[in-house]
Amino acid sequence: MGPTPRRARRWRWAALLGPTALAVTAGGALACPAGAAGANVDFGTHCIPPAVAGIPPIDGTTTANVAVDTTRPKVGDKVTVTYTVVTAAASNPTELALPADIMTPTGKVALGGAQSGAVTVAGPRQNPPVPGKAAFPSFSMTGTFTVTKPGRITLSPGDYNIHTSYIMELDTPCTVITPPAPVSVTVTATDGTPADTRSISLGSASGAPGASVTVSGSHFTPGAAVTLAGRAGGTQTADTATVTANAQGSFDGSLVVRDKATTGIVAYEGDSWNPDRGAGPAAYTVNGDTPVPGNGQKLTTTVKAGTLSMTQAGDSVALSAVDFGAGGPSTGRLNTVTVKDFRGGPAGWSLTGKVTDFTGPGGGIDANGLSWTPACAAKAGSPSTCQAGSAGTVGDSGATLASTADGALTGGEFTVDAGLSLDVPAFTPPGAYAGVLTLTLT
Repeated sequence: MGPTPRRARRWRWAALLGPTALAVTAGGALACPAGAAGANVDFGTHCIPPAVAGIPPIDGTTTANVAVDTTRPKVGDKVTVTYTVVTAAASNPTELALPADIMTPTGKVALGGAQSGAVTVAGPRQNPPVPGKAAFPSFSMTGTFTVTKPGRITLSPGDYNIHTSYIMELDTPCTVITPPAPVSVTVTATDGTPADTRSISLGSASGAPGASVTVSGSHFTPGAAVTLAGRAGGTQTADTATVTANAQGSFDGSLVVRDKATTGIVAYEGDSWNPDRGAGPAAYTVNGDTPVPGNGQKLTTTVKAGTLSMTQAGDSVALSAVDFGAGGPSTGRLNTVTVKDFRGGPAGWSLTGKVTDFTGPGGGIDANGLSWTPACAAKAGSPSTCQAGSAGTVGDSGATLASTADGALTGGEFTVDAGLSLDVPAFTPPGAYAGVLTLTLT
């Protein structure tokens, strides 16, 4: 058997928010900007003017936003953060006009969700002239943080300080009265683990006990020691051999198969079988060696292995409309997917899905707003049992829709579907919103 085939289907989802139902039409993936400007948020701020000003602390409202250079980082990536104070709660505390370029702002951006802590940000010494007692002008500060965990990370504006260098060195620190301030922008981090593309193929799908089978592999780690091994269902047999991958990560090796219970062959790096560092199992059968009696004739036939494939009942889904202002769930059902596993080997399969952000006239609806409740059923007589994925968020990181486990003999025909719900934020501008759901069968 060759490497497991992959099938992907792209579905475009379109939401008509307001008087029209959410519709889904076929099409390609939607492009999303790499970075994002955050929303303006207001929060109560306690500012302490310099003592020389002789005025009491100021409790006011700050309007600010946080922007990032990427909304889809991987673990280990460095994200650049820009904290902009649009309207400061404090103002020039003196009657003295301040000249240009004497203000140096610093501050913090609060992280929440999958990652906690604060990002230190600082701005340049730059400002227009500020008349006496006038409001401080808008200013921006930048900093970076390194992503340490996958998941949704929220960013909220935090405390800031306005330092002025004119005649005297003065500070006006402003703190968030009820931290954290509202979330201005959210990023979704992925674990960054590259897809395992290792694969193997066999020179033959069967042989007599003790026969040697050629095993060819690709996309392994260049120069790695690779173990070839027989499998009897979920258990490794005593039949093993070792080969070394070449500089391109490929190899051709031989494995002598003696165990009559063998159902497949795997190849892996490391001390023991690990599907994340290996490939297979590729189906293999040990033929019977019972001698033919006198005046007898041995009759043979062949059952040809097929492929792993999927079809869908349609490529459009109409989710229910939601009302402007109220928001809430926009619901529907996934078109039924039929999976046919006619390989007849020991390998199971997994059907996963991920979705892009929904884009429309109001900017967008976050991909993590889409959740599903999967269901899966096996056709009578199928050797494998279908396991539905867990109910929950689909998002752009992806989730499992359905799967079957490895076994001594797997296969069958399966129907898969799911209830769908898109959480539409209140006051999302009316119009059509579209995203792309990709299903991948491996």
